[in-house]
Amino acid sequence: MSDRESMEFDVVIVGAGPSGLAAAIRLKQLAAAAGRELGVCVIEKGSEVGAHILSGAVLEPRALDELIPDWKDKGAPLGTPAGEDRFLFLTETGSFRLPTPPQMNNHGNYIISLGNFCRWLAGQAEELGVEIYPGFAAAEVLYGAAGEVVGVATGDMGIGKDGQPTANFTRGVELRAKLTLFSEGCRGSLTKGLMARFGLRDDDHPQTYGLGVKELWEIDPAKHKQGTVVHTVGWPMDAETYGGSFLYHLENNQVAVGFVVGLDYQNPYLSPFEELQRFKQHPAIRPIFEGGRRIAYGARALNEGGLQAIPELIFPGGALIGCAAGFLNVPKIKGIHTSMKSGMTAAESAAAILLADDAPASVTLTDYPARLKQTWLWDELTKVRNIRPAFRWGLFAGIVHAAIDTFILRGRAPWTLKHHADHKSLKKAKDCKPIVYPKPDGKISFDRLSSVFISNTNHEENQPAHLKLREPSRAITVNLADYDAPEQRYCPAGVYEIVRESAGPRLQINAQNCVHCKTCDIKDPTQNIDWAVPEGGGGPNYPNM
Repeated sequence: MSDRESMEFDVVIVGAGPSGLAAAIRLKQLAAAAGRELGVCVIEKGSEVGAHILSGAVLEPRALDELIPDWKDKGAPLGTPAGEDRFLFLTETGSFRLPTPPQMNNHGNYIISLGNFCRWLAGQAEELGVEIYPGFAAAEVLYGAAGEVVGVATGDMGIGKDGQPTANFTRGVELRAKLTLFSEGCRGSLTKGLMARFGLRDDDHPQTYGLGVKELWEIDPAKHKQGTVVHTVGWPMDAETYGGSFLYHLENNQVAVGFVVGLDYQNPYLSPFEELQRFKQHPAIRPIFEGGRRIAYGARALNEGGLQAIPELIFPGGALIGCAAGFLNVPKIKGIHTSMKSGMTAAESAAAILLADDAPASVTLTDYPARLKQTWLWDELTKVRNIRPAFRWGLFAGIVHAAIDTFILRGRAPWTLKHHADHKSLKKAKDCKPIVYPKPDGKISFDRLSSVFISNTNHEENQPAHLKLREPSRAITVNLADYDAPEQRYCPAGVYEIVRESAGPRLQINAQNCVHCKTCDIKDPTQNIDWAVPEGGGGPNYPNM
């Protein structure tokens, strides 16, 4: 194999999500203000910016106001101001309206497609001179002689399933930089390796996650109420399982509907995908979708650990920003503004070093964590840090605690509750009751494969599987034997399948179905599954998600 080509930049940013693009824009703004040049490159594994972006989403524009104050004049795709907020508690057949928690008040916010917002941010970045390369998956971190990060390399293209180069083989490219910012999103594969190499995460403060499964619908105009924001708790979750739904009425008679399940759930028979399908059949929900049509589907894991799960953010030559670190405000159900602010803050820390006359060859953002702690982001996460972890005591205890923490303690409790690692939470199958989900009707509820089809997911089939088992036998001797192969149910794309053969059962991995949600990497009870990037451009191609 030939040596890789190499490109040099001041800053390389991995991932064209809101944090990475905000960081790129802020770097260029500060360079222009100083009359200097900075070479900034953003690489994105999706086929285009936004292809792999999925969120609810309601945007609080606070960070955007700071980054691009004239965003309205520049045509930012924020066309639906949030209107009425509704917060419902569901029983199996009924619904009750609850007071909307203050964190969930959306006055002044906007219902958006995060993918379209990121496409717009990318355009703003390119106007400032940022180089953006979609379809390039960062597969390897590059290290210098002293062990510092010196950039990343994209994956080789044209490797066959047998691991050998095909006729279409193309060597990956090295992107070297004085500073590399990792904005891969939740459970990024390179970020996972960096945490292990540099010891960025204390075992006492694990991240905890949720899985969001989302659909986009076009509904009957008579049922559409543009700007309406609805959240629910209760059914179909049991009282011991954290989860809830959202319905956001966008423009053009479209409704985004999704269900989020905390990945600290205990019953291995639970399927987050099926919970969304079941939720849509509720008597208070089904009428919204009757006569409509489903136009898009996707799924993505999200960080739920909050302040106490944020790892060390810096290491020689690099830093973590956005959901790679985990800045989601769970009670607010928002993380775009906080992700952007983390990227902007890292950019300000970087610019102070890179724009100096004696800028070093390798940059460590020593003051980035301290700068972050002086921002509204840190204050916001500090005040809500105890709300999500209290729900491990159950739904009703969690709600009561949240009310006390919010209205009496006002987020100033002298303690900080801890999380527990999600992969340790599953009970054995023999100790749990199987969940019998209703069959899809093809009108309101659907199966997984038809859902994956409308996610526009595609991978080059002749490539090594990007989902790897550390010990293949463990899938049968542990997962199947003890937990009835929960990967068959927690994967929202039908990637994992137990095939029964005369020689015995085996786990079949349908990697071409993968929508890159990362749930398997998180929830596998023995951490036996490693998610790595496939060839650049592979995966879902989300429209308007």
